[in-house]
Amino acid sequence: MDDLSQLLQQTMRRRHLTPQAIADKTGIRTPRIRAFAEDGAEGPVRPTEEELAELAGALALPAIKDAARPTAAATSP
Repeated sequence: MDDLSQLLQQTMRRRHLTPQAIADKTGIRTPRIRAFAEDGAEGPVRPTEEELAELAGALALPAIKDAARPTAAATSP
């Protein structure tokens, strides 16, 4: 899902953060942060609920869980 990707990219740009800086704040490995920023929640590397909570807390973005939820179009066969 592109929502998580867009949200992370916009936040990183606005706050001048790198994936490494977010990894340091959250404890999530840098390659996973990069994957979330590039591919969103529906890419090959999917965030866990715990990782979403860490990102939301570290970046003060309560809407991050909503951005990572699959849409009806993405879940329909």
